[in-house]
Amino acid sequence: MELRHLTYFVAVAQERHFGNAARRLQMAQPPLSQQIRAFESQLGVKLFERTTRSVALTAAGEFLLQRAEVLLTELEALEGDVRRVHAGAQGILRMGSTGSAAYQVLPRVLREARRRMPRLELEIRGEILNPEIVDGLLCHQLDVALLRLPVSSAELSVEVIQPDELHLAMPEDHPLAAEDEVSVEDLRGEPLVSYPRDSAVAMLTAELCRRAGFQPQILQVVSETSTLVSLVAGGGCSAVVPAPVSALGTPGVVFRQLAERPAVDLAMAWRSADDRPLLHSLLDVIRTSLPLRKDDEAR
Repeated sequence: MELRHLTYFVAVAQERHFGNAARRLQMAQPPLSQQIRAFESQLGVKLFERTTRSVALTAAGEFLLQRAEVLLTELEALEGDVRRVHAGAQGILRMGSTGSAAYQVLPRVLREARRRMPRLELEIRGEILNPEIVDGLLCHQLDVALLRLPVSSAELSVEVIQPDELHLAMPEDHPLAAEDEVSVEDLRGEPLVSYPRDSAVAMLTAELCRRAGFQPQILQVVSETSTLVSLVAGGGCSAVVPAPVSALGTPGVVFRQLAERPAVDLAMAWRSADDRPLLHSLLDVIRTSLPLRKDDEAR
């Protein structure tokens, strides 16, 4: 399987049109068609269903497209990484982060990484949720991530960094803002904006409400923590968020502890088979950049 064949195939598969794909590749259409037929012959499978008016992918073609897009993206990234290492970088690692980790934990990690690994190029992808983070790790688009438990993949190693209590973010003029703390029962009938339901925070919130005998009243679902808090600031709704989100300091929003003290674990995750010394040096940086836990401070 040659790289050029993959490139030609992806162009046709994405365009669903040989003429458009040929223009995108800056080549004539007949040679492109010939190359695709040669590719199909080499594989011994049919990748496209062709008619005079349309081009559709077969099941094998759909499968190949998913894998080929990842491979070509990785090859493009690899080319850039090689150039940066040649220019003097110690190496490149890609870190993903859930939104709430970006406000307290991630800045500490970045400061410590710059101090201890000054020649490391660390690329950050923030404001992403667990499913996307796990996919990024498994597809080698991320090397390490800060994410919320649980994580179910057996291919990943996971180490808990810290538990984060859940707080209720509400408009500053909300009746509950006068209270020192609120309870899960206070969420009954409360209009909420929420993370997607497969996020750790949303799942725990739903479970807490279920135990209290009601379902949360979700007005809107958003993925980005900053957007979530902005919607709260706009009034008319509240949100259950990890405590570090309060570091945003969004005007018009106040945060109150939940009396039940529910918490979600923040963890770091990486591919278990990745034994690169550079990665494990960064994992040590993450461990040592965090403040001591209370039980450690007492020792």
